[in-house]
Amino acid sequence: MTRATYQRIVLAARPRGQVKEENFRLESVSVPVPGAGQVLVRNQFLSLDPYMRGRMSDAKSYAPPQALDETMLGATAGEVVESNHPGFAAGDKVVGMLGWAEMGVADGATLRKVDTRKIALSAYLGVVGMPGMTAWYGLNHIMLPKAGETILVSAASGAVGSVVGQLAKLKGCRAVGIAGGPDKCAYVVDELGFDACVDYKAGKLDADLAVAAPAGIDALFENVGGACFDAALPLLNPFSRIALCGLIAGYSGGDVAIRNIRYLLTSRVSLRGFIVTEHPDLWPQGLGELGALVAEGKIKYRESVAPNLAAAPTAFIGLLSGKNFGKQLVSLAA
Repeated sequence: MTRATYQRIVLAARPRGQVKEENFRLESVSVPVPGAGQVLVRNQFLSLDPYMRGRMSDAKSYAPPQALDETMLGATAGEVVESNHPGFAAGDKVVGMLGWAEMGVADGATLRKVDTRKIALSAYLGVVGMPGMTAWYGLNHIMLPKAGETILVSAASGAVGSVVGQLAKLKGCRAVGIAGGPDKCAYVVDELGFDACVDYKAGKLDADLAVAAPAGIDALFENVGGACFDAALPLLNPFSRIALCGLIAGYSGGDVAIRNIRYLLTSRVSLRGFIVTEHPDLWPQGLGELGALVAEGKIKYRESVAPNLAAAPTAFIGLLSGKNFGKQLVSLAA
């Protein structure tokens, strides 16, 4: 029997400081009918990502803010239910940007058909999706690692950082991570193959980083900002490179002030912020390389999966405080 309605979550109010459950609203809406050139998709997974916090604000940024009372934006992976586009058929597995919703209609040009024979559908929202591309681009086009160099990755157990370190190891680098808690640090070293991982919650961040990177840091992938970023700056070697991906420590009003800024000058550091969606010409190459590495078992990944759409707000709030382990997803399969 065809479903008449589906559930979605909209942004009910813009958060002030910490995101709260009441910033969202769960609704039931009618299943849309796809028009000419459109595809109706039943989503199976929703990706939760830190950038969403910035889009919930109406402050000036690199992208328009999330509209109030509209479906929260977000990447999805699912199955085509009905297609009026020649490039898609019912049963095809696709990824797109259908947001926090169980179903949605998309222009066929905004969907990407994916092959799930060797790669799980969920991985196309993580290691073989935007997070993986973020890691791939930052490492290869900004950090420019050479064999034997030391690279440092903050949020090393997360969806992006975990890929950065593994790619760096494949290039012959020493990979050092920063993560929160002994379990995450053990995973980063024992499962992902980093050479060392510093627990920023242990209270000895500066000293532990110095031990983990005795030859200094040649390239830094910065996800967090704040104390972790500041602690890394004195260890930067001359002419080191920083790929600035995110400042999650400040997304809910935390302190991201740089107190060791003089090291950017004295070490002649190159620092570049980037938004990976601004480089679409490189996505086919990057996703192709990442997909091959995942299929061959050369890149590992881990997922935290919330059980249903109603659990998405709680999972997102947890993501912003580091409660997730690996890529944060929401299951929409039920």
